Amino acid sequence: PEWGVADVKADQVWDQYQDRGEGIVVASVDTGVQYDHPDLVANSRGNNGDGTFTNDYNFYDPTGTCATSSTPCDNAGHGTHTMGTMVGKNGIGIAPNAKWIAAKGCASDTCYNDDLLAAGQWILAPTDHNGQNPRPDLAPNIVNNSWGDKYGTEPFYQDIIAAWDAAGIFEAFAAGNEGNGTTCATTHPPGSQADSYAVGAYDSAGKISSFSSFGPSPIDGSMKPNITAPGTAVKSAWPGSSYNTISGTSMATPHVAGSVALLWSAAPSLIGNIAETQKVLNEGARDVDDTHCGGTADANNVWGNGKLDILTSIDKAPHTAADVTGKVTDKATGAALSGLTVKATDGAGTVRTVTTASDGTYRLTLVPGTYDFTFSGYGYASGSATGVTLTTSQAFTQDMALTATASHKVSGTVLDVTGKGLAGAKVELTGTPLDAVTTDAKGQYSFAKVAEGAYSLNVKPASPVLCNGVYNGTATVGSADLAKNVQVPNRTDNSGNSCAPAAYAWIAGSKKVALSGDEDAATVALPFSVSLYGVSYTSASVNTNGLVNFLSPRVGDYSNTALPTTGYNSVKGFVAPLWDDLTLDKKSSVQTATTGTAGHRTFAIVWNNAAYANGTSGRLTFEAVFDEATGSVTFQYQTVADKGAGATIGIENQAGTDALQYSYNQNVLQNSSAIRFSPKGA
Repeated sequence: PEWGVADVKADQVWDQYQDRGEGIVVASVDTGVQYDHPDLVANSRGNNGDGTFTNDYNFYDPTGTCATSSTPCDNAGHGTHTMGTMVGKNGIGIAPNAKWIAAKGCASDTCYNDDLLAAGQWILAPTDHNGQNPRPDLAPNIVNNSWGDKYGTEPFYQDIIAAWDAAGIFEAFAAGNEGNGTTCATTHPPGSQADSYAVGAYDSAGKISSFSSFGPSPIDGSMKPNITAPGTAVKSAWPGSSYNTISGTSMATPHVAGSVALLWSAAPSLIGNIAETQKVLNEGARDVDDTHCGGTADANNVWGNGKLDILTSIDKAPHTAADVTGKVTDKATGAALSGLTVKATDGAGTVRTVTTASDGTYRLTLVPGTYDFTFSGYGYASGSATGVTLTTSQAFTQDMALTATASHKVSGTVLDVTGKGLAGAKVELTGTPLDAVTTDAKGQYSFAKVAEGAYSLNVKPASPVLCNGVYNGTATVGSADLAKNVQVPNRTDNSGNSCAPAAYAWIAGSKKVALSGDEDAATVALPFSVSLYGVSYTSASVNTNGLVNFLSPRVGDYSNTALPTTGYNSVKGFVAPLWDDLTLDKKSSVQTATTGTAGHRTFAIVWNNAAYANGTSGRLTFEAVFDEATGSVTFQYQTVADKGAGATIGIENQAGTDALQYSYNQNVLQNSSAIRFSPKGA
């Protein structure tokens, strides 16, 4: 084991208690995790045991940094390192048989409050990759927080911590790296908050780390840190399937989080009891007398309650658990089944879960009581053992032989929002180890052999273009082949605006707008109030580049971008029927027209015969039509020479944080066609 693992006596817990964190789930709010690192891949909760991974409910990226929001990544290394110290294999981790999940609350080496808050909420009730269908039953037991705000003066994470505590989720926070070996009151929030369990750091010589922050808390005067752990020159996992040796209270904190996994696995009566768990950790810690920042010899503002000693803490814990072991095999062949899920559910509905090892074995420590055991995995009918009564310190064996299920073909057609076959869409059967398939030119897909069972059927269009959204449904494979046709929904943005193809009904312009040449803009009065992302306007700015801006008149927006736009001077608060570098010559004009009666009027802004500023041949005639009754805006295209190959089409909110993009630099437009953008509920 690494020096820190041995120093807190985790390796002695492995030997004396045969405990490596089985049945416990730890989480991190950090920079992410390299999920397939050799020392972390085996105990990722998302690992299906057959080379595939289910990232729903097991990883969350509110920062949007990872290439796909559902696939774990770590672009900084910090999160992989801390996770390695908690649960890494091959001697780097405290609890190498505990499972892990992660929330990427830090975009890189900087953590923004909104991302941290979103991550904290996800820990309470993990969601699928679409942020839907929350599952509080899949919340972790423990969450590590190796981050803080060295400039902070407010306990901004207080509500999150209170919610975690109420849910029985143990949290550990870094005390901070602003120490200099002498100065007091250098801890920072959230670690400096009275309601958090903060961790200081020491080195392999047993001396307090030079950087470790001291109490008392500058926020509320509470004793900080609460405990200290190894934090100088800690070797752990690093992205690239490598290792790195770094220092910080960030490195000390996962020693505590991992140790709680050992404690709760060995003494399951403590699971969810935050106060009693902290008490046992404090009582087991080795006292260090340093009162120069206040406190006593056994509890002070330099060392807290002392150096972490998880063996002593476990010795002091209540030992009433029953020890359940067993082996899961194939009923027909007797072969060991690895990676299958074993769940033990007590009378209160509390669930403990482990997966079988490569030899089919498993181990669970359980509080005395009556349990229902279920054994499940892809390709096998579930097995169960109900009403099993366990007594104090009982050694109990529960083997299970499972029957392989039959397999059948699953096939069908994916239709787009217009009812036509959708080519190139990715179709997944979540809950199986089967690779995703892609629809052919007619929108057809097929899985040759799918084991009987209920699965999630997910369809994702080839790219975020047009109005085709993501489909999430179910597929239940019974005793025969399954034909499953699906139609994807209309795509929406975060505000609930949706887009859909519309009937083409051209409105000719009648009133000329004073626009000409290249990079020109003019403000037009609207005949009725027009709403964009919940804000109403009575005027709008129209420019030569196919944009209608609601915040202010703009010129110079000749370089179109994907939506939402980024950058200091990016366009915000607009609709873009065809945003491209256009110019108006003597053959061109922009006109408006109002039709209908009060309450049912339409207002059209029409670009007639616009030319490409770069000299590309062909002309463009298109319009944006605002509907008074529905609040929608319809983009209509009479003629578009390049089919939108150089244009951005869509809408964006006033902050530049939400948008609905129809296309970006893609030749997807057709002459005599229309697209309607409608607000939520319309």
